[in-house]
Amino acid sequence: MIHETAIIDKSARIGANVSIGAYSVVGPDVDIGDDCIIHSHVVLKGPTRIGRGNHIFQFCSIGEDCQDKKFNGEPTELVIGDRNVFREACTIHRGTIQDNSLTQIGNDNLFMAYVHVAHDCMIGSNNILANNTTLAGHVHLGDYVILGGFTGVHQFCKIGSHSFAAVSSVVVQDIPPYVMAQGHNARPRTINSEGLRRRGFSAEQIQNIKRAYKLLYRSALTIEEAAAAITELEEPLLDDFVQFVSHSERGIIRP
Repeated sequence: MIHETAIIDKSARIGANVSIGAYSVVGPDVDIGDDCIIHSHVVLKGPTRIGRGNHIFQFCSIGEDCQDKKFNGEPTELVIGDRNVFREACTIHRGTIQDNSLTQIGNDNLFMAYVHVAHDCMIGSNNILANNTTLAGHVHLGDYVILGGFTGVHQFCKIGSHSFAAVSSVVVQDIPPYVMAQGHNARPRTINSEGLRRRGFSAEQIQNIKRAYKLLYRSALTIEEAAAAITELEEPLLDDFVQFVSHSERGIIRP
């Protein structure tokens, strides 16, 4: 299942039932888990750890040196979980020693064509990054995040779980969990009600999230006052929401 034209370094570790297409290159210190499918003309560079069942389409560059000018060849790492899909021409870079020397991706994510994930990004699971989405360095994504095509995220931004950014959004501050954002620069519009319903959130839970959104964005309260009022709703789902808005380093997106 490895094409005769593929170039595999002797130190690379290839799991069971792995398919590697024509003219792909697997470099030193690359570890590919079982059941992965790697199409033609893919470049994998280490140190990179790839879990089970990942699907990497043609012309992807995975684990390359980052584009940070401070990078000087240090042995930083890329770690990818299981069952992720990387469509055509995605670029995923390793970390830098200025952060944790690590770029990390969880499980069951979909990276559509031409997505770029820069150095030191931390990405959770079950996210969808549509075509040409670009994450700058040190960006953190939670779980079940959807970023529309051509979305750009500024370095060091954090995007909370179950949030949504519309097509061509420019994100320069943090997006709290559950929030839908849109625009250049991205602004909060409402909560991601449809996404929450599809993932099994109850009507009561969604209503409490709406109340939290209104307290944060449609009242005259400060962030500290809004966080205290949201805590009084006694909705466990909002604990992460309160922590997120209370500890945002770049500041959250504002109307």
